[in-house]
Amino acid sequence: MKAFSSKAESLLLGPSLGAYTESIELGPRSTSASVALSVDVGSSEEDSAPDLDEFSGLSPYEKKRMKNIRENANFFASLQLAESAARLRGMIKKSEPPESKRKRPKKKENEIGCRRSMRLLKVDPLGVSLPASPTQPTLVEEENPLLPPGPLEMIPENQGDSSELFKASLKTWAEMSQTSNEKTKKELSSIKGYKANLRGMVISEATVRKVTSGAITSVALHPSEVRTLVAAGAKSGQVGLWDLTQQSEDGMYVFYPHSQPVSCLSFSPTNPAHLLSLSYDGTLRCGDFSSAVFEEVYRNETNSLSSFDFLDDASSLLVGHWDGHLSLVDRRTPGTSYEKFFNSSLEKIRTVHVHPLSRQYFITAGLRDVHVYDARCLKSKGSQPLISLTEHSKSIASAYFSPVTGNRVVTTCADCKLRVFDSSSISSQFPLLSTIRHNTFTGRWLTRFQAVWDPKQEDCFVVGSMAQPRRVEVFHETGKNVHSLWGECLVSVCSLSAVHPTRYILAGGNSSGRLHVFMHQETRVLE
Repeated sequence: MKAFSSKAESLLLGPSLGAYTESIELGPRSTSASVALSVDVGSSEEDSAPDLDEFSGLSPYEKKRMKNIRENANFFASLQLAESAARLRGMIKKSEPPESKRKRPKKKENEIGCRRSMRLLKVDPLGVSLPASPTQPTLVEEENPLLPPGPLEMIPENQGDSSELFKASLKTWAEMSQTSNEKTKKELSSIKGYKANLRGMVISEATVRKVTSGAITSVALHPSEVRTLVAAGAKSGQVGLWDLTQQSEDGMYVFYPHSQPVSCLSFSPTNPAHLLSLSYDGTLRCGDFSSAVFEEVYRNETNSLSSFDFLDDASSLLVGHWDGHLSLVDRRTPGTSYEKFFNSSLEKIRTVHVHPLSRQYFITAGLRDVHVYDARCLKSKGSQPLISLTEHSKSIASAYFSPVTGNRVVTTCADCKLRVFDSSSISSQFPLLSTIRHNTFTGRWLTRFQAVWDPKQEDCFVVGSMAQPRRVEVFHETGKNVHSLWGECLVSVCSLSAVHPTRYILAGGNSSGRLHVFMHQETRVLE
């Protein structure tokens, strides 16, 4: 009986059951289909199934069930669900996006992009290609050619037919002599008189002059008490001399003894008629006013030079290299200077400064550290410092001993701090005396600040400032601000400063080639 029922059920269902199955997969059943499938099984007696002879052996319940199955199958067949499902599949397939990826158009060869300069494309306005221009030399060869070795004649670049006037100026400069520091030592006792003299220093239009064509990278003041002569080294390799005693344009002369920035300038302590200049191009020259020649003191074409200072009686020089090396140069040897090459423990050397009393000691400012060395203990490899100052967290611009006793050291760091150390005892570590908050972030286009001591009051130092209005700050070693030098004629940042050893004169250089000179008035205020 069960086998026969299963056979009959399969015969009745046929394709209509398949259509019903597809309708179930496509979506929910319709209301009419649900009603047809929910026929009450209890009413099977009144619904006898005629024409079901093939099911004569079934019970009334089975007959009623088979009748319902056949009616449902016929109903779903009348709905034509299979055809509707086929049409929906066709619609779905047609609406699907193509699986192939978007192809980028191929770039045509020699295609000229939009908004391109025809001059840069080497095309004239008519569209015809221009002939190829001759190859240009490299920028270093064109703008910074290495000057030939040997002496260079001292010929001013900015003076035309005034050779006689220049010769007269050279003669005057050669006859100027340096005075003793006895007067200076007496004035170191009172800070009150020092402040009063600073208040008398003024700047005017007559004491502001553009001396070089590029940024000033070094400044020096002649120690004469008769005339005011300022020297400025420039980024372009120029050296400018400005004699403020001559109240005219004729008092300023520009020379080209170097091909790269002049990072250090100094008048000789034994012969003020000699102006020594050091440059990145690896040369150290001496401008002799008596012979009108820039003599070549030292030359190193493999290493770039950063700073120098005098040893002993100025016949020997200590030269610092950017790569951390040191050279001892003896100027007394005929011909080329004798050199001893040493290796320091620093990766870079920015400044070199010799102790004013104990000349065998010198201090160097490096990338992060400040080291003190003994010149007698230098080695060709692995020279170790006597003392290391490691309190700095960023790049150091300079480190200098105080000029009279050497009992203090002032450093300028990129972490916006000026630090003063007690260097009275070389045999032990230098204790930190004071830390001064000072904005030293000059940026890319301005020369970095360097704090320098005032020889007239060696417990005070001067440094440029980023504050408005523009000024030059004077600080005491304790960190107190002593005075600010400013005026209507000072409208730019003076990154570097030089102080006269005996007179109240300060010269500041900016990054456009201008010198700003503060000078004391005729009446000096003394103790």
